[in-house]
Amino acid sequence: MKRPFTSLICLTLLAVPSIAEERRNILTGETSVESLRKVISPLTEFKPFPTASDREAWEALPATLKDHYIKRGERSLEFEWPNLPATVYLEFDRIGNRSNYQGIVNRRRRALVDLVLAETMEGKGRFLEQIANGVWATCEETSWVIPAHLSLQKAGRGLPDVNEPTVDLFAAETGASLAWTHYLLRDQLAIVSPLLPERILTEIDRRILSPNLERDDFWWMGFPDSRVNNWNPWINTNWLTCVLLSERNDERRIAGIHKTMRSIENFLNHYPADGGCDEGPGYWNVAGGRLFDYLEFLRVASGDAIQHYDNQLIREIGRFVTKAHIHEGYVVNFADAGARSGIAGEMVYRYGKKIQDPTMMAFGAWAVQGRNSFRRGVSGNISRQLFSIFDLEEMMSAPAAQPYTKDAWLPDIQVMYARSTAGASDGWFVAAKGGHNAESHNHNDVGSYIVYIDGYPAVIDIGVESYRRKTFSRDRYDIWTMQSAYHNLPTINGMMQMEGREHRATDVQYESTAGYARLQTTITGAYPKETGIERWNRTVRLDRTTGVTVSDQYALDTKPDSLTFTFMTPYAVTIMDDHLDIGGIPHREEKLVGFSIHYNPSQVVPTVETIAIEDRNLKRTWGDVLYRVLFTHRTNATSDTVTFEIRR
Repeated sequence: MKRPFTSLICLTLLAVPSIAEERRNILTGETSVESLRKVISPLTEFKPFPTASDREAWEALPATLKDHYIKRGERSLEFEWPNLPATVYLEFDRIGNRSNYQGIVNRRRRALVDLVLAETMEGKGRFLEQIANGVWATCEETSWVIPAHLSLQKAGRGLPDVNEPTVDLFAAETGASLAWTHYLLRDQLAIVSPLLPERILTEIDRRILSPNLERDDFWWMGFPDSRVNNWNPWINTNWLTCVLLSERNDERRIAGIHKTMRSIENFLNHYPADGGCDEGPGYWNVAGGRLFDYLEFLRVASGDAIQHYDNQLIREIGRFVTKAHIHEGYVVNFADAGARSGIAGEMVYRYGKKIQDPTMMAFGAWAVQGRNSFRRGVSGNISRQLFSIFDLEEMMSAPAAQPYTKDAWLPDIQVMYARSTAGASDGWFVAAKGGHNAESHNHNDVGSYIVYIDGYPAVIDIGVESYRRKTFSRDRYDIWTMQSAYHNLPTINGMMQMEGREHRATDVQYESTAGYARLQTTITGAYPKETGIERWNRTVRLDRTTGVTVSDQYALDTKPDSLTFTFMTPYAVTIMDDHLDIGGIPHREEKLVGFSIHYNPSQVVPTVETIAIEDRNLKRTWGDVLYRVLFTHRTNATSDTVTFEIRR
């Protein structure tokens, strides 16, 4: 397909240029450095949770929960801490592979966390030698930054420069894990060697505290005032953890806390007022969810003096996760998000409790109870687990339910959610979007939509393949899953949509009644001018009892060479005279899904492509194949209205 070249505008690692927006300053508008000094406890007095030496609190936890953590730690008692060769680190630069190195690192990190929590639960010293090995191995690593994120250093990709410590997601997460290890087991580790606790503090300072305090040029900080993505709350939460648990200098402690607050402001000041996460619900867990982690630790550190749960934006950011839920593990997955996404139930429950939202609390409880957290432990890093395990009994007995919101409209990110009835998965669900093609983790998908039936996929957004070097490069949109031709969109004169904020929807109109919900968008600007589009209006309409209608009304300045309309589905397709019969069983499910797409056979002709799925990320969601239906306009008329009806 013809596709004019432009450079990549929005990457995971790049902030979109700032536009004029309200400067809310929710945190620092009320809290100065001076006021922080009055409410933040010094390090020696800060006791957010019982340490491993405080046996009464840990012994009081449910026996099944403790048994789970202890057994998980026992699996790592004989763990051989794998080597991290320079050649594996170099694979990202040489061949674009980031998975091999990250796989080794992740195994090391999981083993250490499991050992630390097992020893904390049991308190007998059985895991200390292996914890010492894990701490030492981690501290001996040249860098905690993964190869894919070395653009943060001046030397660029390749091997990390030991003389320039930089801070990415993985480094910050590692620092926080070690900070909790030191907090929980300092006295016990000192028995193994008094140098172990000191080594932890030294490495956290060298790799996290000092670089973050001394530098303002890490893009994720958002200084002086720019739009940032999930990296900001994700790193700031772990940075705050390191400051609160590890910084021994009182003035640097206060300065570090306040700087994290100023950085978080750059996330909040540019966040959509509707609370919508344009990165998708899979990333909400590390965007809005991490924001909650940050706010909670700040609340605890200030003795409840600093909290903002009555703020409308904070409340809407939390509620997003309930609106994007479809059924069971299925979610609205625009952008780099999977169609299946689990939630951190304990965090969602606590967030809902803080903002007094019973729907969110019930959703979190549903996830907690469904995975039986008494027997399977709590999800997330050490911070999330500590904040949850002491309230687990409450969550396990709380009212639990999935959120089936009938209608939701997020005007800032221009996304519509609608279903047949409130409170049930039965019937139709549709989500449609306007937006622009410079969203965080963007796919070129302005005007796209998805359709689910009885909670299961019918017309789909594919999602994203496993990340590799190309994913976040100037060649991002050469990847098929990022292209509009593999979303439910038209391809005009052989050309797809283009990336960039200027390629956006206009004249966006949303309407909802008892009988229908509708999103109408003009998607002309999403395509390059070379297509010859004068006007392209798209309407996606859910009739709550009968199904979904997609209508494209267009006008071109010249007769196109070709004009096609794409539908993506995970099921086999049979072509009939005036409709398609589509159906099958979703991957890893038992529900039979069947529907039809009706069209005007004198206007368009369908063909079906079978797409073999090789990527493991997509295989987990869809299985081995997907199907791409292409409706080709018979006459390539310069103006027309083309309508498709999706019915049972």
